[in-house]
Amino acid sequence: MANEPEKEAAARASLQFIKDGQVVGLGTGSTAAYFIQLLGEQVKHGLRIRGIPSSERSGEQAASLGIPLITFEECPQIDVTVDGADEVDSQLRLIKGGGGALLREKIVASASKQYVIIADSSKRVAVLGKFPLPVEVIKFARPVVEKKIKALGAEVALRCGAGGNPYLTDENNYILDCSFGQIHDAAGLAQRLSDMPGVVEHGLFIGMASVVLVAHGKEISELRAGK
Repeated sequence: MANEPEKEAAARASLQFIKDGQVVGLGTGSTAAYFIQLLGEQVKHGLRIRGIPSSERSGEQAASLGIPLITFEECPQIDVTVDGADEVDSQLRLIKGGGGALLREKIVASASKQYVIIADSSKRVAVLGKFPLPVEVIKFARPVVEKKIKALGAEVALRCGAGGNPYLTDENNYILDCSFGQIHDAAGLAQRLSDMPGVVEHGLFIGMASVVLVAHGKEISELRAGK
């Protein structure tokens, strides 16, 4: 709970990127939830935007706040997306998926002209990998993929939800939480995971973030790609 004020501060700082008339991607997770709440307040005061949520959970929150929602059928490109991250390094590479929405989050990110990440100070790391890397897999392939990921040196755990049952994503897939330790070749690992049949998506987001806003107490650090 100690990081909640920082999450809210980072979310509030991201509002500077939202302009009237935009299509806005809505991230998923505890930090993104602050952004959606604040965005709802702006909409209530007259901001005209349309949102594309990255999860059913974020869509429900946005709808409850009166944020107009659309789908990619109506608009296949997003002006700006604001989302959280589980880890971010100095090259703006991310680990995401702690909230269970990595597949839709990556699709939303890929369709965005600008991808803004908001994070509390605990999410900034020198090397990715302390947070287990989520890998979304189809149910049929889970034992096969798990064996292959273990062969890469990771400890693998099937994510479970309420009652100890396997957690199911919005697309009805499983998530494997994979502890690799420090990931020194993030791009190489991302490619190896993407090449595995049965892997739907993984939580390494490389070369996607435009801006990262990190809150340190009340101060906000702004990191940009290429700087």
